Amino acid sequence: MRGELVSKRQPLIYLDHHATTPVDPRVVDAMLPYFTEHFGNASSRTHAWGWRAEAAVEDARERIANALGAHDPRSVLFTSGTTESDNLALKGVARANRQRGNHIVSVCTEHPAVLEACEQLEAEGFRVTLLEVDSGGLVAPDGVAQALTGETVLVSVMAANSEIGVLQPLAEIAAICRERGVPLHTDAAQAVGKIPVDVESDGVDLLSMCAHKLYGPKGVGALYVRQQRPRLRVEPLLHGGGHERGFRSGTLPVPLIVGFAKAVELCVADLEVEAGRLRGLRDRLWGLLSSKLEGVDLNGDPDQRLPGNLNVSFTGVAADALISRLRGVALSTGSACASAGGQPSHVLRALGLSEARARGAVRFGLGRSNTEEEIDDAAGRVIQVVRELRNGPGTSPPLSVRD
Repeated sequence: MRGELVSKRQPLIYLDHHATTPVDPRVVDAMLPYFTEHFGNASSRTHAWGWRAEAAVEDARERIANALGAHDPRSVLFTSGTTESDNLALKGVARANRQRGNHIVSVCTEHPAVLEACEQLEAEGFRVTLLEVDSGGLVAPDGVAQALTGETVLVSVMAANSEIGVLQPLAEIAAICRERGVPLHTDAAQAVGKIPVDVESDGVDLLSMCAHKLYGPKGVGALYVRQQRPRLRVEPLLHGGGHERGFRSGTLPVPLIVGFAKAVELCVADLEVEAGRLRGLRDRLWGLLSSKLEGVDLNGDPDQRLPGNLNVSFTGVAADALISRLRGVALSTGSACASAGGQPSHVLRALGLSEARARGAVRFGLGRSNTEEEIDDAAGRVIQVVRELRNGPGTSPPLSVRD
């Protein structure tokens, strides 16, 4: 078993918080009563168990709406996660507005949930324009403006990239879309709870998110759908029961929804302080790696990025080889939903990186539990393994970055 390969002499260090996060104990405490004591179905309207469950769902809906800056709690629709929310947004809007037009604009560095939804829509006869990004991973708002036509029914731009952490200029893009009367969707799974998100001031019409990226449970997400006029038409993906006002049928997972709201509130309440702390740890990690190793390249814009994201390539070192030697440090080569294919990251290739540099990229995702001591320890282990992979085993003694 893989767990047996981890050295008992070294502490385990989790630096893959973009893939998922541990559930906060306070979130667990909030959920527990709804698994046992308050176990009712939120759609059961004839008894107290159902009423209590429904009240918990509506309370969670309002709290999440408030955290997003949404004025109307009805704008929050619960789903199984960001992938479903992305699919509902893209397919739902495109199919519902087919008579108006058949054109969708997105970005080549989007998550597979968006890109593959676009591929499906292309198979149904829609036209998709995927915008290029610059060497830092940013899409130009002017490029969005130029791509819009009278047939465009939706623009989809990820708020924070799941691999390189780059933050797109959403407010500028939204202003362009609003002027042209085209709704804007954003996959904000990596953004909510980590950077300020306000759907009203940002001008976002649809927003996808989930709980497990921000210390909540897996299996629950949400799609924000603007409620102001003109009404945004969305065709449901699932039918049967008419739950969520007909947008998304299926029995609501009340415990997960309660935990989702608690997790969001905790992150938003501590956002500014935690963002500053993570930014300091990220810069500390980058400083250690770049000062003690040659041939270390930062991938993605150095400034417009998530506080806890660091994506770097090590010249002459394959990321898979590096990660396999770092048995006590949890890292990844990119998005967990896209890493199984064995191909170089489509995000990194879109930046214009060579295949070798793309294959040598490692994503560090810092989170709530990480400390300076862990960052120093992890940096030391990475530096040692990189040197060994470049020069051969036994060429680098155990390293302490504090020395």
